[in-house]
Amino acid sequence: MRLLVTGAAGMLGTDLVAAAGRAGHDALALARTDLDVLDAAAVRAAVGDARADAVVNCAAYTDVDGAEAEEAAATALNGAAAGHVAAAAHAAGAFTVQVSSDYVFDGRGAEPYVESSPTAPLGAYGRSKLAGEHAVAAAAPGTHAIARTAWLFGAHGPNFVATMLRLAGERDALSVVDDQVGCPTFTGHLAPALIALAEARAAGIHHVAGSGACSWFDLAAATFAARGLDVELARGRTEDLGRPAPRPAYSVLRTERADTPVLPPWQQGLHAYLEETVTA
Repeated sequence: MRLLVTGAAGMLGTDLVAAAGRAGHDALALARTDLDVLDAAAVRAAVGDARADAVVNCAAYTDVDGAEAEEAAATALNGAAAGHVAAAAHAAGAFTVQVSSDYVFDGRGAEPYVESSPTAPLGAYGRSKLAGEHAVAAAAPGTHAIARTAWLFGAHGPNFVATMLRLAGERDALSVVDDQVGCPTFTGHLAPALIALAEARAAGIHHVAGSGACSWFDLAAATFAARGLDVELARGRTEDLGRPAPRPAYSVLRTERADTPVLPPWQQGLHAYLEETVTA
């Protein structure tokens, strides 16, 4: 399969290109400097020239707090640009895999969200990602997959686990929020799952996140335990952080589809990440 990856220099995009190569696929990697996905004409030209069987769109506005002040910019990149990519792929006969987010849900429930659960984003970032879902569905009817995922961490970009390890080297005690529960997802596990969706041309919405669930506090504690770090951890509250963007308190993702790849438990993802970053 010939695979085109947009946003290929990011944390997920880097792992995706590597996973495609390991699977024997021909991957064409386009970073932000190679393709401005906001430019519909440029996207049409690039996708047409690529002659790809599938396009995975990893280009995204990812600053959750920044989106509150820059919703138009976030929506342009996460919404309209996603539609440009899907429309170009559809015209070229290629299948689109669009990466979306648990932030399309309000997190006010107590049961895992499945693909058919009603969406109700709390903030600008979630609204922008939902706009992308709608744009892709409209631009590529029957030839797209929307992969909602959550709490990404990987070796090729800034992430929560890396931040915790850095802070552990600077402080003896930390407070980490314990009132947000979700599914930590290792990009090294997510990448091959996205490729599998492209291979199968498994159309529609899929929830693809690390199996199990935990709070940010739990993830920090597991990180320190795995590295043998002695850090005093206190349970914090989201409201005490004073962040601009609201966060869903409970955004656990599960799938109701038999054709959706199931990722390993988040603990396995954490250990794989820690092993990769030790040897990197």
